Amino acid sequence: MKTAQSKDGTLIAYDESGQGSAVILVGGAMGFRKFSGAVELSGLLSKNFTVINFDRRGRGDSGDAGHYAVAREIEDIAALVKAAGGSAYVYGMSSGAALALAAAAETPGIKKLVLYEPPFVGVDKTAHQPPQDHKTQLEALIRDGRRGDAIKFFITKIMGAPVFLVWIMRLLPFWKKLTAVAHTLPYDMAIMGDFSFPEKLARSVKVPTLVLGGEKSPAVLRKAVEVTAQAIPNAQRQLLEKQSHNVSMKVLAPVMIEFLKV
Repeated sequence: MKTAQSKDGTLIAYDESGQGSAVILVGGAMGFRKFSGAVELSGLLSKNFTVINFDRRGRGDSGDAGHYAVAREIEDIAALVKAAGGSAYVYGMSSGAALALAAAAETPGIKKLVLYEPPFVGVDKTAHQPPQDHKTQLEALIRDGRRGDAIKFFITKIMGAPVFLVWIMRLLPFWKKLTAVAHTLPYDMAIMGDFSFPEKLARSVKVPTLVLGGEKSPAVLRKAVEVTAQAIPNAQRQLLEKQSHNVSMKVLAPVMIEFLKV
């Protein structure tokens, strides 16, 4: 494990593997560097790149500050770019893709960007929309120590997934790991805001960008992929065959490698 010091002094923990140009992996809600998918993707990419797989602030071995601001997470990514030698590619997943997009607009050292299904569900108001007070409700659940209920609220009321999915997840070994980082769910909600598409931000990103989605993902996420790719001036879009929001790393990695190595 290594650490990079962010602008506010917070230490951000990361693992580094492989060699070549750096790729920073930005996880989504409740994602952390020891998550099986992040570990698998790191291994697949490390054959071609130096992979920086990190814990976002408040998770795993990374520190945190007294008050959250999206700007601090952008500074965290900038600190990792600096640790990589001043330039890096960045990959973001889900709400981590929205964060990566915001970071690319402000961080000169980001050379290329790969985004997987940023959940800008506001592009289709006929699809499921999170409650307007979702962040307030999440914060209340966390404040009351109801971490499991916060995860349930996030999955069912914000993501719109069926409640039986939560019942299944509670039986799996990684449930305890999710509850350990549940207090960071409001961080991702701050990043997403009202889940509308940040068109002005997207148009300000000039680096080559690949916006990815799954052919089997909900229509609203595929629409968000399309709208995001159309807005970024130097972007291309690709839907991965037989994939959903829970993308296979073995399918994702070769597509990333092809785009980043050009």
